[in-house]
Amino acid sequence: MGIERMLTVSGVDLCAESFGDHHHPALLLIGGAGCSMDYWEADFCDELAAAGRHVIRYDFRDTGRSVNYPPGAPTYTSRDLIDDAIGLLDALDIDAGHVVGISMGGALAQLLSLTHPSRVATLTLLSTTAIGPVDADLPGPNKALSRHFADPPPEPDWGDTAAVTDYLVDDLRAYAGQLAANTAAVRELVQGMVVRTKNIESSVKNHSMLPDAEAPSDLRMSAISAPTLVMHGTADPLLPIEHTESHGL
Repeated sequence: MGIERMLTVSGVDLCAESFGDHHHPALLLIGGAGCSMDYWEADFCDELAAAGRHVIRYDFRDTGRSVNYPPGAPTYTSRDLIDDAIGLLDALDIDAGHVVGISMGGALAQLLSLTHPSRVATLTLLSTTAIGPVDADLPGPNKALSRHFADPPPEPDWGDTAAVTDYLVDDLRAYAGQLAANTAAVRELVQGMVVRTKNIESSVKNHSMLPDAEAPSDLRMSAISAPTLVMHGTADPLLPIEHTESHGL
C-alpha cells in the first residue's frame, strides 16, 4: 500500500504517493499527457516496491488531486512540469532517482537527464520518441488513429461521470494497437481516475496546449550520461517503432 500526500512544489500543490521503504533506491514514474498517477496502477507499484525500490508516482498539474487550471487556459509550461519532477525529488529528500517516463513523460524524463544529470541515476523510456528537431522521415500515427484524430467524438457532459468514463475508455481503445483491451479493468481504472480528479475537463485538454519541452540548443541526446533503457511496442499506433531509433535512441 502506498502513502499519499500533498506536497508544495514550485509554489503549487501536487499529489504524490510513495510505495516501499524510503531507504531503498528511488524510482520516479512520470506519466503521459493528461495522465494522473492512477495509470501507474497500485499493484504494479507494489510489485516494484517488493523488488527493493522506493516507488513514487504523482499527479501532474491539472490531473488527479494536484493543482488545476481552467479548461483550455493553463498558465504553466512544459518546463514547469520538468521543474515539478525535480521539486518532488527535493521535497522527498531524494538526491537521485531511477526515472521512468512514458509518452510525454518520456520527453520530460529525457530533459531531466540533460538539464539535471546528477539527479537521474538511470533512465527508462517507454513508448516515446527522442526530443529535439522532428525528423521528417519518421512515420506518424497509423491510419486508424489518424482517422480518430481527424474525426473525434463529441465531447461528453464533463459533469457526468459515466459519460466521461465512456468517452475516455473509447479514446484509450484507439491507442491499444494490437493488444486486446480488458474493457472491464480499463473502465474500472478510468472511472476511479475520473472520480478523484478535481477537474477532468482540464485534465483532458490542458496538456495538449502546452508549448513543447525543447532541449537547450547546446545539449544533444548523446549528452545523456545516465544508463538508458528504451522499451517500445512494435505496433505502437501513435509512435511507430522507428521512433526508438531517432536521434540515437
